Amino acid sequence: MSTYKSIIGIGNALMDVVVKLPNDDILQKNRLPKGSMTLVDAETSNNINTQTIVFDQILTPGGSVANTIHGLASLGAQTAFIGKVGDDLLGQKYHDELARSGVDPHLFKSTSSTGVAMALVTPDSERTFATYLGAAIELEPENFSIELFRGYDIAYIEGYLVQNHALVRKSAEMARKAGLSIALDLASYNVVQENLAFLKEIIEEYVDIIFANEEEAKAYTGLDPDAALELLAQSCDIAVVKTGSKGSLIKHGDKVVRVAVEGTNCIDTTGAGDLYAAGFLYGFSRNLSLEKCGKLASLLAGKVISIYGARMDDELWTEINTRIKAIIA
Repeated sequence: MSTYKSIIGIGNALMDVVVKLPNDDILQKNRLPKGSMTLVDAETSNNINTQTIVFDQILTPGGSVANTIHGLASLGAQTAFIGKVGDDLLGQKYHDELARSGVDPHLFKSTSSTGVAMALVTPDSERTFATYLGAAIELEPENFSIELFRGYDIAYIEGYLVQNHALVRKSAEMARKAGLSIALDLASYNVVQENLAFLKEIIEEYVDIIFANEEEAKAYTGLDPDAALELLAQSCDIAVVKTGSKGSLIKHGDKVVRVAVEGTNCIDTTGAGDLYAAGFLYGFSRNLSLEKCGKLASLLAGKVISIYGARMDDELWTEINTRIKAIIA
């Protein structure tokens, strides 16, 4: 029996539509703050889709934590995902893709349509999300029980879910009662700003590992990365602050690790944070050092930004797995 830890993710089950834009015009037209995640209704989502249909699009099953779980499965980790989809073709495609990737799907069904996240990528490689949650937002506290979490070691909760306070609290409570460690990603600076008091409460009470980028850490603490790392680490076991091209910072106890970026060929930052978490949690699941967890995280983030979208092909994963063997040797 493997001594490696298994990971179950809880998140928004969304189909990702990655669109390469020639400029910022569509962002401005639809009042989408650049670099943010904005929730939109079905009509707005359809309008943006109509406006961008003339540009190159990539359609893949996604959602932040689902991307992380897919990455972990591609590395050979034992994984599962909890989410909610529509009883429609997109929902079935979502289920089948998870299963094909080696992820155990725990998908609840809704009469609403499957959610869609449009990732609008501008020429500077920045991505801005216009997200129609659809069925995903109908994931309810009542869907969660201790039994869902039994047999797993780590629960990874999507930060975008924090707008449903009861849902996040119930999932954290059930995961903790089942004996799991809990990891949380702060998702987006505007989500942090809108849910700050609740986030602080949940992190203090339940979270063992926290992931934040520079803007999210600033929104949470009001501080620059180094000082934000110190403050975040006071509330959980391991704190991670990602600082873009400057790398990332990891703190556990009195130890601080600085991790350099991997790869410089950035064409789309979609999925960078998701795959960073996949690399880190893979290392953590194998009881590797913070340095090696950071190197794996940086490797995966560096590879995913060299492609459009958050899902890498088998050839790239073969290359990554070869690199990983050298790192963990």
